[in-house]
Amino acid sequence: MSGLPIRDELRGVEPYGAPQLDVPVCLNVNENPFGPSEQLVADAARAVADAVRGLNRYPDREATTLRERLAGYLDRESGVALRTEQVWAANGSNEIMLQILQAFGGPGRTALSFAPTYSMYPEYARDTTTTWVTAQRNSDFSIDPETALKAVAEHRPSVVLIASPNNPTGTAVPLDLVTAVHEASDGVVVVDEAYAEFRRDGVPSALSLLADHPRLIVTRTMSKAFAFAGARVGYAAASEQVIDVLRVVRLPYHLSAVTQAVAVVALEHAAELQARVAQLRDERDALAAWLREIGLEVADSDANFVLFGRFPDRHAVWQGLLDHGVLIRETGPDGWLRVSVGTPEETTAFKDALVSVTRELKERT
Repeated sequence: MSGLPIRDELRGVEPYGAPQLDVPVCLNVNENPFGPSEQLVADAARAVADAVRGLNRYPDREATTLRERLAGYLDRESGVALRTEQVWAANGSNEIMLQILQAFGGPGRTALSFAPTYSMYPEYARDTTTTWVTAQRNSDFSIDPETALKAVAEHRPSVVLIASPNNPTGTAVPLDLVTAVHEASDGVVVVDEAYAEFRRDGVPSALSLLADHPRLIVTRTMSKAFAFAGARVGYAAASEQVIDVLRVVRLPYHLSAVTQAVAVVALEHAAELQARVAQLRDERDALAAWLREIGLEVADSDANFVLFGRFPDRHAVWQGLLDHGVLIRETGPDGWLRVSVGTPEETTAFKDALVSVTRELKERT
């Protein structure tokens, strides 16, 4: 890079990404372990064929049908009725987040979040020349309201990013905190609900706050609950005025006709996919209970992963699991590791490997 006229803050920076390794059990990037059903595959194939016949034309740049179906899904999933104009879709929630920072961040503006949290947030800020600041979460990874309001008062952020459930901890945020931050801030408040479908019973969605909070944005993804990570579809719900601002910064024809077609098909299969979500929630809770039974700390999770620890040398544990053919994520606070919820067979492989690794490490000491 030394001979290129790149921005100074990009020099020496490695591209974002979790390790991509060819191992028997991959539990490191919070994917849904269950692939689409054969019926969904067949329906998607027909939809792709129809879309390909028209690829000489640009796609619907407003993704109107997809946004209409997303609004209908959110009504069924969270009981919140939204107009099509209140929903926006893009290439993964990553692009949604970048559009939000493009629209509301920028030079001389600040984005605030609460650490530890999703490691891409500061990169969105960097890429849009937005100042990045964080306030610290509590030891149980919850957000203290007093700390949050103090940070808002100090930094006067244009964008506040709250992941709920949080990545990498799995922690959900109470809605009264979201309301308090919205009232204290002049900027937009983004609640990132990438893992919302995995939340436990009784944990509400921030979608229920949209009607009375005009600067609130709730983001979602089809990567997790819909097992559609490879399709790259994310979306946002907000006031029509906020969505119109996102439409200003979006690239022309940003969402391909093929992507829109397969996403609509997936939404038609939502009920089938939600059954898998329920299974993964049960598997998550059982895995968390088992980790506690063997003497480890576990963060309460409303996502499809579990953060667990604490280890004197977490890298040694991570490497030991990898040597046993199980890949998890070395992320979050020092001493902690994160494992995605897999199939029952993958979970068993992880448990067996963890028991073996911890025994081997003890024997070495």
